[in-house]
Amino acid sequence: MPILSQIYVYPVKSLAGFQVEQWPVAKTGLRYDRQWMLVDQQGLFLSQRRLPKMALIKTRIADNQLWLSAAGKTEIGIALEPVGGEDIAVSIWDDQCLAKTVSDSVDAWLSDFLQHPCRLVYHPEDRIRKVDPDYAIDQDQTAFSDGFPFLIVSDASLQAFNQAADLDLSMQRFRPNLVVSDCQAYAEDYWRNISINQINFRLPKPCSRCSVPAIDPDTAISSKAPLTALAQLRQANHKVYFGQNALHDRLGILTVGDEVVVNLSGESQPVLD
Repeated sequence: MPILSQIYVYPVKSLAGFQVEQWPVAKTGLRYDRQWMLVDQQGLFLSQRRLPKMALIKTRIADNQLWLSAAGKTEIGIALEPVGGEDIAVSIWDDQCLAKTVSDSVDAWLSDFLQHPCRLVYHPEDRIRKVDPDYAIDQDQTAFSDGFPFLIVSDASLQAFNQAADLDLSMQRFRPNLVVSDCQAYAEDYWRNISINQINFRLPKPCSRCSVPAIDPDTAISSKAPLTALAQLRQANHKVYFGQNALHDRLGILTVGDEVVVNLSGESQPVLD
């Protein structure tokens, strides 16, 4: 029986996340996951694709605050339930949203470390960003993820990929929320519906990968090898894929060690070239 072996939360889009043993599931995914995001002066989202150094900013949640830390900087805290802030129009891929600003001091802290002017914005819980209706139902929503509330990967897939590519990439390169063990490599490519602790997950679309897996999360240095290997091993329709996007049908709690029940399987997605 497959089991849930790792859970990762990424409070700020494209900053480092952290691993937990147990975590609540909210309407938009794991609680606080991608609830904050950096934007440039035009309100366009920032990510490691543009600023690889974002990988070096660590996050943690403690004492009802989100904490940011980075080398050479004093750790700074942000209220988990911010009060105030101004509405600001932001863009994330093809979506336009109204977000809330956090504080000038946090913006200055981030801009100084990244050597790039930016603002930190927050996705209030009463705002709704719907998931692409081509893959979702009306109730599905997310915060500032690329498009889906969850990304699921099996550790056997990473092991198989590393072995085939003669690499030693960490799971953090692929930034999953949920890692599953005790299954075959790439088993998730065939899953369409799974349950973990009575929460049903639909897996409608494989995750096409950008340049982020090429960035070492410990150094922010990019290498061509991961993307070259993905193109050789995991390419379909001129894109490369690793992991499965997922949508959830209810709230609840996820705990490392939970059984993963495969309710429905289908043909491989993607169908590799």
